[in-house]
Amino acid sequence: MEPIWAVGLMTGTVLDGNIDVALIKTDGERIADFGTYTLAPYPRSIRTLLEETLRQARAWNFEGPEPAIFREAEEALTRAQSAAVRDLVESQGMTMADIGIVGFHGQPVLHRAPQPGRIGRTRQLGDGELMASLLGAKVAYDFRSADVAAGGQGAPLAAAYHAALLKEADASGETAVLNLGGVGNITWWDGKENIVAFDTGPANAPVNDFIKSKGLGEMDRDGKLAAAGKVDEERLARLLQHPYLTKPYPKSLDRFDFTAAMAEGLGAEDGAATLTAFTVSAVGKALDLLPRRPKRLAVSGGGRHNPTMMAMLERRAGVEVVQAETLGWKGDAVEAECFAFLAVRVLRGLPISFPSTTGAPKPMRGGKLAG
Repeated sequence: MEPIWAVGLMTGTVLDGNIDVALIKTDGERIADFGTYTLAPYPRSIRTLLEETLRQARAWNFEGPEPAIFREAEEALTRAQSAAVRDLVESQGMTMADIGIVGFHGQPVLHRAPQPGRIGRTRQLGDGELMASLLGAKVAYDFRSADVAAGGQGAPLAAAYHAALLKEADASGETAVLNLGGVGNITWWDGKENIVAFDTGPANAPVNDFIKSKGLGEMDRDGKLAAAGKVDEERLARLLQHPYLTKPYPKSLDRFDFTAAMAEGLGAEDGAATLTAFTVSAVGKALDLLPRRPKRLAVSGGGRHNPTMMAMLERRAGVEVVQAETLGWKGDAVEAECFAFLAVRVLRGLPISFPSTTGAPKPMRGGKLAG
């Protein structure tokens, strides 16, 4: 298949008020052109709606009928993201007729990993049929459900795209890709057949929630609070006993599996420092689980903008840390680009998850097609 232009969308669990929108040209195996990327802010009203949706999702916890707010939030975010796609495409002097497919990840509201004897559950809000009708384009959506129904974790899904990036940048197996969003996830590829991916632990979500709870804004901007604080090493040592951190992969997390409560009773600076130290120490434990410990981490996602987190990561995880840009990637765009890439794989009927990344029983196709 010849490469086609695809748009990818991502709104993560951090709820930073933005839609990530990326345009790439790909055949679902290699990237022919990285195209462009933008952050499209959505209205405060949608952010408030999503915050309440997440709260109700946790109360629902997959028991009984879905909360009515899901439908309202789904329509609002689908319309906002459709407008963001059209704006990006037109800003490049293109029309929707030039776009082969849109990859619509949707908004994660609840994720429950499988347990022995019980399959997992996952829910992302996003109406692919509505988006296809609004844009007049093919849309791939609901990327995770088939994997979960087959007994997989449903996450992380970035491995196929990370491996495609590593093929061009470093196929030695010495570099792994770490994404620091609400949750952290890592991909390691040996340069041949073996690819491993899993969620490392929390990333920005607990720190952000802790800062918000203190009335000090949305996040620890530039890691200034953590830099001014002192890590509670005794508390950190206790937190690092959590069984998830040494559990064999494949494994995945919900955004609220690790919360700001880990810093309860600490002041703003010490709490931020301790939560940041926990995030990076969890990555260190994840590196020890890999078939071979990589020498270098290429970091994407919002966490890489936090210099305190990046410095702590190098020191506490014992690994060289570089920005994704060092390898020629757009570090903020990787997740959105990933869903453009996966959308083309959905269109071609190629697998998007694998036994060593989600625990699926075999390489699995996934996603639904609309339009």
